[in-house]
Amino acid sequence: MTAELIVRDEVLIDAPPAKVWKVLITPKYVAQWDELPEDYPSGDMSKGSEVVWEHNGEKTITTIIKAEEMKELQIALYQSNWEVQPDEGDVAYRYKLEERNGSTLLKIEIGDFSLIENGQMYYDASVEFASNSKHVIKGLAESL
Repeated sequence: MTAELIVRDEVLIDAPPAKVWKVLITPKYVAQWDELPEDYPSGDMSKGSEVVWEHNGEKTITTIIKAEEMKELQIALYQSNWEVQPDEGDVAYRYKLEERNGSTLLKIEIGDFSLIENGQMYYDASVEFASNSKHVIKGLAESL
């Protein structure tokens, strides 16, 4: 079995969990740290919310599979062109919030990309995504 390919990163945000949560589930903020289709609805995201991208007949879908308010957000990743389809949630974005004396420690996990073909490519891209997005999330939450 291939070693797991899970990106792990974290950032301390000088804002309470409620503000960080708002940045994670409100499309106008999400669009600043992650891609959203232009016509994505403006209402807050919740369990079951999906984002669908179609390109050259292929689909990429992210689905919120867990939304424990101000504690944890899990978003399953699906791509129609993966030869072997992992179970829902086996390849996911996980955002965990821990309150720290009025601040929030945001822990980010993305993967496990060892379950899919070309997993190292997805892992490498996700290292960069986590590094960039955590700073944008921090800036947005601290400015609310």
